[in-house]
Amino acid sequence: MLVTVGRLGRAHGIKGEVGVDVRTDEPDLRFADGATLVTDSKVPRKLTVEASRWHSGRLLVKFAEVADRTGAEQLRNLFVQAEVAEDARPEDPEEYYDRELVGLAVRTSDGAEAGEVIDVVHLPSQDLLEIRRPAGNAVLVPLVEELVPEINLDKQYVVVADRPGLLDPEGADVVPTEPGAD
Repeated sequence: MLVTVGRLGRAHGIKGEVGVDVRTDEPDLRFADGATLVTDSKVPRKLTVEASRWHSGRLLVKFAEVADRTGAEQLRNLFVQAEVAEDARPEDPEEYYDRELVGLAVRTSDGAEAGEVIDVVHLPSQDLLEIRRPAGNAVLVPLVEELVPEINLDKQYVVVADRPGLLDPEGADVVPTEPGAD
């Protein structure tokens, strides 16, 4: 199964290195020397990691198939994917692959059915669960322990804390942002 592990950014230097917006919790494994990745372009392209290094908080990767800056620039904005076994699990028991979460039933802390996880959205600051509610609308819930205290893959459900406005945006408490505004 192919799993997205990064988005290729701008070229770095003249020798073909490219910056990577990392989309995996295991960058040292996925971008290790000799690792094979595939672009998600119309015509998929196989890329072999020749070398990778961290520079100023950004992952730089040199692919064997890319000789220079011009070749690196042609990869810009492509997503790269790695082959991951269907039954593979991250080393950390508190981490999950997106494919493990999508499709799980959602329950509130008191056991009420609250919908289904339909996607995992990755933002720079945190990940979000996109949940389709029983009424058909979708809501985004930050994937943090305080709001998602339990994920049970064996029984195929997640528990979401029922905070005002979290699962039902219409029920949110509105707090004025300007003094004197009500």
